[in-house]
Order: sequence, then structure tokens, then C-alpha cells
Amino acid sequence: MKRLIYILVITSLISCTKDIEKYNENVVDPANIPGEALFTSAQKSLVDQMMSTSVNNNIFRLINQHWTETTYTDESNYDLVTRTIPEQHWEFLYKDVLKDLKESAIKIESAPITPTFDPIVQKNKLEIIEILNVYTYSVLVETFGDVPYSQALDLKFRTPKYDDGLTIYKDLLVRLDIAINLLDPSAGSFGENDRIYFGDVSKWQKFAHSLKLKMGLVLADIPSEVSLAQATVSSAAPLVFNSNSDNASMTYLTASPNTNPLYTDLVASGRSDFVAANTLIDYMSSLNDPRISKFFDNNLTDPVTNEVIYDGGIYGSENAFGDYTHITKTIQVPNYPGTILDLSEVEFLLAEAAERSFYGTPADAEQHYNNAITASILFWGGTLDEANNYIAQPNINYVTASGTWREKIGNQSWIALYNNGFEGWTSWRRFDFPLLVAPPDAVSEIPVRFTYPIIEQTLNGDSYQAASAAIGGDLVETKLFWDIF
Repeated sequence: MKRLIYILVITSLISCTKDIEKYNENVVDPANIPGEALFTSAQKSLVDQMMSTSVNNNIFRLINQHWTETTYTDESNYDLVTRTIPEQHWEFLYKDVLKDLKESAIKIESAPITPTFDPIVQKNKLEIIEILNVYTYSVLVETFGDVPYSQALDLKFRTPKYDDGLTIYKDLLVRLDIAINLLDPSAGSFGENDRIYFGDVSKWQKFAHSLKLKMGLVLADIPSEVSLAQATVSSAAPLVFNSNSDNASMTYLTASPNTNPLYTDLVASGRSDFVAANTLIDYMSSLNDPRISKFFDNNLTDPVTNEVIYDGGIYGSENAFGDYTHITKTIQVPNYPGTILDLSEVEFLLAEAAERSFYGTPADAEQHYNNAITASILFWGGTLDEANNYIAQPNINYVTASGTWREKIGNQSWIALYNNGFEGWTSWRRFDFPLLVAPPDAVSEIPVRFTYPIIEQTLNGDSYQAASAAIGGDLVETKLFWDIF
């Protein structure tokens, strides 16, 4: 995206100027990039990282056991170190997202007053930037625990300290509330520079409230934070997503470098590194889940009946690509949207909120649970009849299905978050369902956090050591402050 921006800037200057001396200007210097373009770049970098399936950057679909690998199985066995995966995740979010958002805000805030300047539009832009700051920092905290925050992105601090994760999270909620209250939907914002909501401030309000709902429930199991969690959830819940049209989805283009990273990783790479994991295939098959034909390709047929069958590769083992069910081609097209938060996830959160009596009562949980499943099936191209028939099954029906509310919501949320690996991982860590099992050759238990980047040990050793001690050890098995059960 940055390359595209630079090319557009250069082309514009060459075509519009008659002064040959202006050709000597350093137009690719970030100082000359408009704040709005930096926002676009940060937004794309964020969604790219959250959607990527590159084993160098994002392996959450593997950790969730939705996919498994064919030839190279290190990541399915939780080897995070060989490819320095935590470092890539950390670097993308700090350098390519938070840094660009900071620079974008500085430029927009200092924009010159012109005849078309609108202070309300400017304020909306700044608050939308702040909302994405909150989202990005929440991902970092939910991934690592304690992270640089108060001293992050400040050149005065070459070795920034790591702040306490809970303290950061609570501060993020304060920042989110301020941003929500300052948004004015009567005015515009980024317009076409916003590839998620195209400047629609009312949509950003819904996203911010939906994010707030999620963050409140992340805190819900911490005994000392129950009151805060309840207040956060109850204030956010009435104003969250109520349609799949509200989903936070990045609009990609059909031409490189602005395509969905899934297309880059699965098609343009020419590689065949992934197949469906037997963990998810077997579970969905046992439930007669209509989404199985939406999530996966019909590349296998029964040799006797010639009917389509679904056979997942053994999770964590080598799997011949041609022998197992493939990933659906639907998500492999260049301009397939990248969704970081959707209605289905929000409705599952509302079901949980009801069970905790944070918003509504346990009697309301069933309707939200049904809404969540229906939203997921419709999002993937299924029908309302398919959703109703699926929910009516005794082992799916909220009243008759076995297990606690954590198990029912956790199992179904795990399925619905199929193409949102990070949120699926967070859901699994919070609910502890489904009951995933590490493969025999795994180098660790299933990770409940990422270890800190190795480079931090070298360049920021004292802060790293203090953070490692504070969280109970820099291990993938170390549970974070909110992961109580």
C-alpha cells in the first residue's frame, strides 16, 4: 500500500507541475505523505497481519486446529522460534500500524487551515485513529501480556519499559470511551482513505462499542475487575453491531500489492502448504454443519457413491496435499474482504454477557446464541432454513445441548471464527472449549500466549527480564492476567 501511495504522489507531482526544480523534491520521504494516506497504510497493515496465513507472520489458524500443514509441520507443532513468528507479529503491530497511526494523527492535527477545512471532520479522523490504536494495543496485550506502552514509539526511550497488561487494558478502555464520546456522526471523516467503513462515522461508533463489549468480557473472570467488566459491557451492549453490514471488513483490490493476503499466501505463492485439519472437519461433520461446504473445497469424492466427502489432514503431521480436503476457493480470490470483527462474534459475546447477567439475564442467552450461529451461516452464504435446521438439532440447541454455557458458546464460537484466527484463539483461551489436544510431536502445550521477540532480549534486555518475571515466565504456557480458568 505504501508503495502504491508513493507512486500516486510522484505521478501527481510530475503531471501537475511545470516547475522542473520541483522534480528534485524528495516526494517519497514519509514527511511528505499526507496523514490520510498514512492512515490507509496503517489500516491495511493491521488487517493484513490479522488475516495473513503466512507461517512467518500469523499461525493462529494452525494453533486453533482449523488448518494443518502438509510438508513443513513446525508451526502446527507450536515451534514459534525458528521463524521468529512473535517478532513478526510484534513488529507489524508496533512499526507498521501504531507508528503510522501516530504519524497520521500528528499530520492531521497540524493540518493547515484552508477554505475547505472542517474541524469536526478533523476530530472524527483523530478519534477513528484512536479507536484503531486501542484495538491494536488490545491485540498486543492479548498476545503477549505486559508490553511497552507508556514509553512505546517515543525516541526518548530507546529501551522502553513494559507496562502491566491489566493496567494497559484498563487505560485502553478509558481511551476508547473518550474516542466514542468525541465522534460526531453528523460529519464525515476519511472517505475513500478508510478501506473499512469509507468514512462512515456511525459505523465506527458501532465498531468501537463492539470492541468495548469484547474488552469488557475479556476482564470478566478477574475477581477484582468484575464491576468494571459489568459496567463496560452494560454500557456498550445496546450500541453494538446488529447486522452483517456492520462488520469491520477491509475492502481489498484485485491487483497486487492491494490484494487480500490469503490470495498472496495461498494462490500467488504457488504453494500448497495447508489443508483442512481433521480436528475441525470431524467436529463439523458430526454436527451436520452446513458451513463445512462453505469453509472447504469439494475436491474429494467417495469412490463408490461419487458424493463429496470431507477428510481433514492429521493435525501436526505431514499430509499429502492431494489426499485431503482443501481450503475453500472463496477466500482465495484477490479482493475477498478481511474481517477483524463481525456480527456473529458480537452475538456470542452478548450471549456470554447474558449468562453473566451483565446485560440482560441468562434467559436471553439462547436468542443471542441463535443469532450468532445464524449470522455466521448467512455470512458464509447459507440460508435461514439451514441455520434454523442446524440450531434445532438437540446437540446444538442451546437448551438441550450438553455442557455449561461456556462449552456451548465456546464450541460454536470456535467454528464461527474460522477465518478470524486471532479472535478464534482468544475465544478458545477464554472459554477453554473446544477441548483441543496438542499433537504428539508438539514442542509445547497449545500456546496460550506468544513468547516475547528474541530481539527484545538482545536490545531491551533489562525491560524484557522485568516483564518476563512479572508475568510468571516468558513461556507459551504462561497464562495471561485475564486467562483465569
